[in-house]
Amino acid sequence: MATLDSKTGVLVEKPTNVRWQVFIAIFILCSINYVDRAVISVLMPAIQSDLGFSPEMVGVILSAFFWGYVLMQIPCGWLCDKIQPGKVIVGTGVLWGIFQIITGFITSSSLFIAIRALLGISEAPIYPAGGKLQSVWLTKNERGKGSALLDSGSAVGNAIGAPLCAVFVAFLDGWRGALMAAGVLTILVVLACKPLMSHTPENSPRCNEAEREYLRKAFEEEDAESLTAMQAESGNTSTGSTLGKYMTSRSFWSLCLGFGAYDSFWYGLMTWGALYLHATHGLDIKGLGWAIFVIYMVGVVGEIVGGTLTDRWRKNSADSNKIMRRLFPVLGICIAIPMYLLSAATDVYIAVAFLSVAMFFEKWCGCLYWSLPALCTDRKHSGAVGGAMNMFGNLGGAIVPIVVGLIVGATGSYYWALMLFVALAVALGVLPALINYNKKIGME
Repeated sequence: MATLDSKTGVLVEKPTNVRWQVFIAIFILCSINYVDRAVISVLMPAIQSDLGFSPEMVGVILSAFFWGYVLMQIPCGWLCDKIQPGKVIVGTGVLWGIFQIITGFITSSSLFIAIRALLGISEAPIYPAGGKLQSVWLTKNERGKGSALLDSGSAVGNAIGAPLCAVFVAFLDGWRGALMAAGVLTILVVLACKPLMSHTPENSPRCNEAEREYLRKAFEEEDAESLTAMQAESGNTSTGSTLGKYMTSRSFWSLCLGFGAYDSFWYGLMTWGALYLHATHGLDIKGLGWAIFVIYMVGVVGEIVGGTLTDRWRKNSADSNKIMRRLFPVLGICIAIPMYLLSAATDVYIAVAFLSVAMFFEKWCGCLYWSLPALCTDRKHSGAVGGAMNMFGNLGGAIVPIVVGLIVGATGSYYWALMLFVALAVALGVLPALINYNKKIGME
């Protein structure tokens, strides 16, 4: 479609918005990805009762997913820097559904652990690839909204996963049928998104030349300020030199460790939140479904609102470094306070309200974190850095479910587990305040 330029009187082709169609597809894929992850924790009370698992074994099973997931983060990030990340998502996405279907047939704890680990391996590329797609399809001033779409899928998946579980359980004869149905749904959604995900701006049949030129100009400006450009000028472009710059960067380690605290909080709540509400407030699977739906949909609102506001503040500010360094600690405090108050909640509605407030600000942090690999690193390396960041995050995801299980098993209550979440909330806000947002990592 062409529009008339008011200054020149010449018809100018209006850029298409294929980049946002791609990120809507990413949002849908991340949502279904988290349906796959969420169903196991929502169904765990029924699985635990049916198969007689102890709290400690539940913790091991819930953490097994992260063993494979963590192992593959850096390799998957590197792979997404080398080949089209959208194709990686589609190629591995079908496996998500296959492993979920297989889980419905399992009868022992050892098989549960093995299949959950394999599911983790198959799902490992989704976030490094999503982070890489930001540097392929979005300008630096669009990545807050882009990362909000990317990461809000996690909250939507958890929100709709719980009610879907309730429906599947009711109509498909228990938790086994629910897991199989979730797997079939996953495969269908991945295949539906394939046409959008299999292209870049250069070869997409939906993308016009005006959108390509818009992205090309923005990327040229961004790349001129990158570590790669600096190394090219100096003649030192070796991999060892680049790796050394990252390994000695305070911003890199603050990013990775901060996201480690963020994901530890997120996955701890995701894996044990339903069990907490069931054990402490007596919610059945229908009650859990609606409580979790409310909590995570509030998180979606926080993510979209937060990503939009942050993009606006950064664009209108002369010092985006100051904005980001102040915003992260404030958000961390806003997460920690309701989690502390939750320890004294005796009413289920108050408990859900506290969890919803914490989730609003937690998902705001999530969209900020997922904008950072594309925002703070070279576009050439954003996949690998996103993989490294996600590896640290999911190391926490592998450990925290076990730690929570040990705490609950040893104390018979959730009080100290909630205090762990408070500490993680403070850490996820403080650590990114050490990042220099005015310079690319390696050029501080």
